[in-house]
Order: sequence, then structure tokens, then C-alpha cells
Amino acid sequence: MNIGIFTDSYFPQLSGVATSIKTLKDALEEQGHNVFIFTTTDPHIKKGTVEANIFRFSSVPFISFTDRRVAFRGFFEATKVAREVKLDIVHTQTEFALGMIGKYVAHQLKIPAIHTYHTMYEDYLHYVLNGHLLRPYHVKQFTNAYLKNMDGVIAPSKRVEALLKRYRVNIPMRVIPTGVDINSLNKLETVDVRKELDIPDDVPVLLTLSRVAEEKKIDRILNAMPEIIDEFPKTRLVIAGDGPDMEVLQEQVERLTLEDSVIFTGDIPHDDVGSYYKMADLFVSASDTETQGLTYIEALASGTRCVVYDTDYTEHVFDDEEFGKVFNGPGEMLNEILFYLRKGRKQIPHDKLAAKMDQISAQKFASSVYQFYQDTISNYQKDLKEETND
Repeated sequence: MNIGIFTDSYFPQLSGVATSIKTLKDALEEQGHNVFIFTTTDPHIKKGTVEANIFRFSSVPFISFTDRRVAFRGFFEATKVAREVKLDIVHTQTEFALGMIGKYVAHQLKIPAIHTYHTMYEDYLHYVLNGHLLRPYHVKQFTNAYLKNMDGVIAPSKRVEALLKRYRVNIPMRVIPTGVDINSLNKLETVDVRKELDIPDDVPVLLTLSRVAEEKKIDRILNAMPEIIDEFPKTRLVIAGDGPDMEVLQEQVERLTLEDSVIFTGDIPHDDVGSYYKMADLFVSASDTETQGLTYIEALASGTRCVVYDTDYTEHVFDDEEFGKVFNGPGEMLNEILFYLRKGRKQIPHDKLAAKMDQISAQKFASSVYQFYQDTISNYQKDLKEETND
């Protein structure tokens, strides 16, 4: 099958969406399909760089998310490319520029288009004029307008499915959790992170890895650090990633006098992510806005236990304390972190981890998405035939 994925966010941009798309692309290609990425230009890619099956369209930084980009042209060029590669289906991963281009391409080629709804926009309204301009009902209107005339939508979790149903989205919908590329995380470590960060082997390390932004609630982890250090004085918190809240969190570290206990790494290369997970004793996420929880699934795939905010998806992943624990408030988070630090660093039993990884593998993810493609194409052709007969 020839599959066109349209997205405003793709590598070298680092985000959960970009990781999800790369995981899907690689797994589908392993299964024998052709995947073509239609995305934005990026200042970190040299002009003239040739990327197999990746087509980039002129773009500018996105309002309020200047580390993200949005295309400002490409309708006709994308249609021409899509015809040349003979796309069978369009899969959009953004509701903005490339998403609209994807819908246009599908209409011009008379092929079906489906969408993955990645982002709970109601959780991000504060980025636009501090939440004074847009309200949740605007998100509902926008979502319904975008999904109108689409042939299907993928919800990465039950939480997203419930939201779309609340918005009264009535196109075919399927819940397909994003899988993890276990092989890429379990390859030989690319860097000795502890040596690079000057952390001795006997020092307990808490890791949080994400975009450094308000909705990730990293400040809550910092607030717990003084009590953690009271019991385990050597503990280090590594904050991996970059984003708009970096300066705010650095100021918080100074107020709490945690300069010797907290390390900010800034952006890290994607190839080094597995090494960061592996060096940590515990992965911690206080974010309550996750739709997929890719980071904690990646951490688990790397063999690192997790303490994460409770969602409908986490209960299926962290159903055994060997994998990690969930929490609903700061007090619970602190207790669960201390629970694992008191136990000391231990490996997750191999058989248990292998069974869990099989449930959330990239191959299973790709197979589920491909089945949705097939069902969507079948329904589209059936509807087209009925229209022709009428």
C-alpha cells in the first residue's frame, strides 16, 4: 500500500507526535508498505539535503509555539507528488497547514483520508493570549470543522475517544494506542550519560524527559525534591529537553536551593534517548495532559520503572508494581518515588517485560493502523460505487 502521512511536526523536531509518526513509518515499511512523509521545512536541515520519501514544504514558526513550524504553501505541489507516487490513502497527523493540504490531496485524487487526533487542545489554550481569546467550545467547533468529510479518525487512547464523542464527532473512529520501537531503544548505548553528566554510578537518578513547558508540570517534581533529598541526599533529578519554561524552572531550582541536585540537559539527540532512559533509576512524569504517554512507555521499554500521573491508558500499562506506579496528586507522587528509592535499583523481570512489550510493540501498532486503512478504503470504495449507481 502507498501511504501518505501529512504532518507539521517531524524530525528533527522532537515531540511525541514526531516520534509516533516515525515509529509508524518504520513499522509499516518493515511490513512491506511504502510510506511518504509530507511535512515542513526545518532550519536544522541543510538546504539540498536528500531525504528518501520525505517531501518538505515552505514553513514558518507557529504562533505561540515558535519551536514548531507550519507550512504556508504546498497544495498543488503536494497533489502533484501524491499523484506521482500513486497514494492509496492519506493519513493526516495535524489539523493545521499540512492537515488541510492532506485533505485537499485526498479530494483531488479521490482517495480516502483519515486523521490521528494527537492533541487535547483544551489543555493548551493558555498559550494563546493567556487563555483569554479561545475557549473549549472554540476547540469543539474547530475539531468538527476539520474532521468534516474525513473518512475516519484514530484516537490514541480512550481519553481522546471520550473527548471526540463529547464533541459529537460521528465519523468512523478507532482507538489505537501508539506503539514503541523497542529495537531502537534496546540497541547498544550511544553515550555514557552518567559519565557525561558527571553522575557517579551509586547516585540515584530521577529522569523526566519531555518538552519543557507548563503543561508538563515539571514544577511539581521540583517541589517534591527537598523531601526526597532529606531521605536520599545523593539523588539527582535530570530534566532532559528544552522549551518555553526552561528559565522559569531554573529560577524555581534556585529558590529551592536545588542547584546541586538538578541537571538541565537541554535538547538531546533522538538517538541518545534510550541511553538516557537506561541510566535512570526511575522515570517520573507529572503531566496530566498526555494522550499517548510515549515517554513512559519508552522508559519502560528501556527497562526503567516509572512513576506517572494516572490516566485511563496508564492502568493498562502499569498493572504491576514491577513496571511502575501511578498517582493522582503531589503527595502520592512523592510516596511512590520514595517507595522505589527505598527498594533500590532492580531489574524488571525479563519475562514480564517481554510480555508487556509485546502488547505495545510498534509492529502491533502498525498492523492495527493498516487494518484501519484497509477498512477505510473498503468503505470509501463502497460509498463511491453507490454514489455512481445513484
